[in-house]
Amino acid sequence: IGTGGHGHTFPGAVLPFGMVQLSPDTRLTGWDGCSGYHYSDSVIYGFSHTHLSGTGVPDYCDILLMPTVGKPQLNAIADGSYKKGYASHFSHKNEAASPGYYSVHLDDDNIDAELTVTQRVGFHKYTFPETKEANIILDLTHRDKVLDSYVRVIDRRHIEGYRRSEGWANNQVVYYYAEFSKQIEVCGVTDGKKTRTGFDTTFNAKGTDVKAWFQFHTGKGESISVKVAISQVSMEGAEANMRECMSWDFESVKRNAAATWNYELSKIYVRGKSEEQKRIFYSSLYHCMIHPSLASDVDGNYLGRDLQVHQMKPGKSYYTVFSLWDTYRALHPLLTIIDQKRTSDFINTFLLQYEQGGRLPVWELSSNETDCMIGYHCISVIADAAMKGIKFDYPKALQAMITSAQWDDPGLNALRKQGYIGSEDDHESVSKTLEYAYDNWCIAQVAKL
Repeated sequence: IGTGGHGHTFPGAVLPFGMVQLSPDTRLTGWDGCSGYHYSDSVIYGFSHTHLSGTGVPDYCDILLMPTVGKPQLNAIADGSYKKGYASHFSHKNEAASPGYYSVHLDDDNIDAELTVTQRVGFHKYTFPETKEANIILDLTHRDKVLDSYVRVIDRRHIEGYRRSEGWANNQVVYYYAEFSKQIEVCGVTDGKKTRTGFDTTFNAKGTDVKAWFQFHTGKGESISVKVAISQVSMEGAEANMRECMSWDFESVKRNAAATWNYELSKIYVRGKSEEQKRIFYSSLYHCMIHPSLASDVDGNYLGRDLQVHQMKPGKSYYTVFSLWDTYRALHPLLTIIDQKRTSDFINTFLLQYEQGGRLPVWELSSNETDCMIGYHCISVIADAAMKGIKFDYPKALQAMITSAQWDDPGLNALRKQGYIGSEDDHESVSKTLEYAYDNWCIAQVAKL
């Protein structure tokens, strides 16, 4: 639901507000490719670990893996055809999705792919036919413009690296640490210029065109699993995050993901409605719990708005993906009722971003301010939480609100001077006047409190 039309949702595996959104990518460009997946498509490029849900601008889709059979191919499309590249045809009749789980049959190489997650780890399970050329492709060039990337072969079971990219957000980084359930027989790494093939723990590649492949021998119906932990902080942080998922029991991790979703979704119990109405309601509630996304590691480290590493206090979490113009009206007021602990963490994240970036977030993504849409609606979120008695530092929040409302901006300058924004002062003058006025009213309510 929501993956067709202009819904911009993805069908893959994610935990409530989780760091990892592990999902298939079927679309590389365009407005309806914002989430990486569109229901009208029939070709899968691979499975990446970060996705946006419901946004109006595309981004993420970092660290792509794809299973194949035969001679390794490092381009998704070759000679204009996916049949010659690593991409594969798929059919919706062989596809399934439920909270915390996704599966699909890849037609070209007769591979079954299954995905599940913990908060910071993506868990892939690929079931191959009998072959001596069962491959898992790693493509660090997928989707956004790459600024820098890296892969290093640690041993026959482990790899690590990072990807820095530029999309909607200008300075994104995802570090990764991956573990295979079976020893690698042969591998290859390339930086686009030099390729090394065979196996050696000195294998690594760095640059803007980094790809790799890992080959195994498989019997008929044999599965190979890959666990990928990610971090915004460091490769060491990604490796530490793997502690969340020490088990190789895919079904156990899948059951835990489903149980986690059942706990969150059962915060609201619907009675006396048709199955269709309940399906609509709980799908909508599910989509309410994908973003904001966890951004702090298991040790509390996180990448701040100043692009420096900071440490959260014990018991607190740092978040990202604050699409506040989209969410202040209904999502955040709902969460102040059903998830007050996370609401407190969200607001503490706002205040840390104010300390590190000079103002409260407008539309923050991956430690970057995109300045998308109008208003400064985290002020509404803060005010609503304060009026409901949710605990955080009220004086600091009030100062942050006042400072953010005094930002040097053509519209805000006109509003402070004359009480409204004229069409000659700034574009979208009527909408901005209304939204800034509302946010300023929210500041007044917190000041009165």
